[in-house]
Amino acid sequence: MFSMRFQLLPQACLLLLTCFVAWAVGSSAPAGERAADFFSRHDSGSGHTNNWAVLVCASRYWFNYRHMANALGMYRTVKRLGIPDSNIILMLADDVACNARNKFAGSVYAEAGRHLDLYGENIEVDYRGYEVTVENFIRLLTGRVDPSMPRSKRLLTDDHSNIFVYMTGHGGNEFLKFQDQEEISAFDIADAFEQMWQKKRYNEILFMIDTCQANTMYSQIYSPNILATGSSQIEENSYSYENDNDIGVSVIDSYTHYVLKFMEGINKTSQASMQDLFDSYDPVKIYSHPGIRSDLFRRPLDKTLITDFFGGIAQAEAFPLQDIVGSSNHHENDPTPPTSQKPDTPSVPVVLSPTVVSLPRLTGETHAWDNRWKEVRKWTSIFVVGCLVSWVSFVR
Repeated sequence: MFSMRFQLLPQACLLLLTCFVAWAVGSSAPAGERAADFFSRHDSGSGHTNNWAVLVCASRYWFNYRHMANALGMYRTVKRLGIPDSNIILMLADDVACNARNKFAGSVYAEAGRHLDLYGENIEVDYRGYEVTVENFIRLLTGRVDPSMPRSKRLLTDDHSNIFVYMTGHGGNEFLKFQDQEEISAFDIADAFEQMWQKKRYNEILFMIDTCQANTMYSQIYSPNILATGSSQIEENSYSYENDNDIGVSVIDSYTHYVLKFMEGINKTSQASMQDLFDSYDPVKIYSHPGIRSDLFRRPLDKTLITDFFGGIAQAEAFPLQDIVGSSNHHENDPTPPTSQKPDTPSVPVVLSPTVVSLPRLTGETHAWDNRWKEVRKWTSIFVVGCLVSWVSFVR
């Protein structure tokens, strides 16, 4: 028995040697490749590094309570799934929470039982009341805002940004009313999206709209990487879901209600796709025929995660260490402060990337330590391999 085990020992040593060499080769992969592999482990192929949401309630007056509830329901959903307030632009044309006819002052509910207050204390409204105009909305999308505009009212996106645009209000064939005073047309939205594409202000856009004849609002879009969906076909109304007798008006629209109901089953790590959401549309329950337009969208819907638009993002761009060190040395040698500008240079918003890098000094030390550690691993591997090969040859 002992001699048999002794005879199998060289084969076992060779197997151990193979495993050790495989580990050494695998662990010597560049740090950038390992970082990229880590951050792309759950990547769905979108290529984006940050998510934004633009939520618009274009209606005012008390009887349009449900439109504000629609927008606030979407606001709660994207916040719950990880998009921070800094990346959410909320536009509310009226403040029904403070309306004198609101029996539940300071609150907005989207269901008759009033179990969940959508307004609450943790809400940030960026455009309120008469600030919600067609001009301000288009300027927000295209970035053509006044230099004095605060950062909280800017859409600071780039070509790695996925944007969820949600609109609700009263509309018709290729138009949506703002404040019952002006209208935005399907052509206006299409041209705004094209400007965004030309200025590299988005990677992908999900455009969702809940209004009468909603599907006509995305009929003129022609820019790439845009997925659109609406609540109703042409010549078809979009209906409310239910009334609350104490509030006295309808509290939410049917289409938005069922979208939010589906989204309640989604969490930050969910693998549910946009196709799953679209498959949940039921015209019988919604009382209209929701539409989907995906001909401009480059990815399969069943491979596009819902969290690619509704959720937060935990990806980063990996840069070579030498680029970071070189950039830091350049700034150290450059006496000009990085924030200085020529007097006639217009103010340009700075888009902060979620990329996290180390401080220059710490980066250099880490790089040197990595080189030393690689040398130690290399010579240790050579020594161990030599010993094992010599021992196996001696045994045979």
